[in-house]
Amino acid sequence: MSGPVRLADQVAAILAEEIESGRLAEGDKLPTEVELVKQLGVSRTVVREAVSRLRNAGLVEPRQGRGVFILPRRTRPLDLEAEAADTKSKVLQIVEVRRAMEGEAASLAAARATAADLSRMREALDAIDAAVAAGGDGVEEDLAFHRSIAESTGNAVMVSTMRYLGEVMRSGIRVTRANEARRGDFIEEVRKEHHAIFAAIGTGDPDAARAAALTHMKHAASRLQDADERFWTETEDLAVDLDAAR
Repeated sequence: MSGPVRLADQVAAILAEEIESGRLAEGDKLPTEVELVKQLGVSRTVVREAVSRLRNAGLVEPRQGRGVFILPRRTRPLDLEAEAADTKSKVLQIVEVRRAMEGEAASLAAARATAADLSRMREALDAIDAAVAAGGDGVEEDLAFHRSIAESTGNAVMVSTMRYLGEVMRSGIRVTRANEARRGDFIEEVRKEHHAIFAAIGTGDPDAARAAALTHMKHAASRLQDADERFWTETEDLAVDLDAAR
């Protein structure tokens, strides 16, 4: 295992298996942070990130002052078994799904976003810049930006769907950002695309917002298509897991 992000993925997978198998049942309380640190031999930061992944996948719910509890098992209508055998195909499939969702989300956000919503988007964009400047990958900040757009639609089903697909989207974003980090021009392109989406939403232009979001996804796919085989071989370690939301 390499790095806190990779460790968090593996801890989340271990806990998710406990839940899916029924060893941790509906209504059970997840072991405390301290207990998980001792049981799994990882840091508190890793445990917190793993629990965040479980929350985004709709498996657990933190309750103020009481702990983290296992949510009822839900019908899972999406078949996320990975038919694609390689990471590249999986990530490109994720981008296709995101293109369909995020184009509409941006359009609705342009029509409905409040000043507070726009402020959250701006904070998310600033957080991406800060993460990159500090040498981070910006994955969580990138995901937060796109989540803030979904939340600005006022559509609870869209927000829930984005949360449901949180782990799948995180895996895809991790690979796209790893690819983009290889070149300074890619990093700047992504930054401009994000700001174009934000600007269109801010002006209240649904068509322009949709177009900006679709352009971002189209260019993300193009940048991935252009990546060489060495990148895809190295990227296998990023563990793109289409089963993460099951």
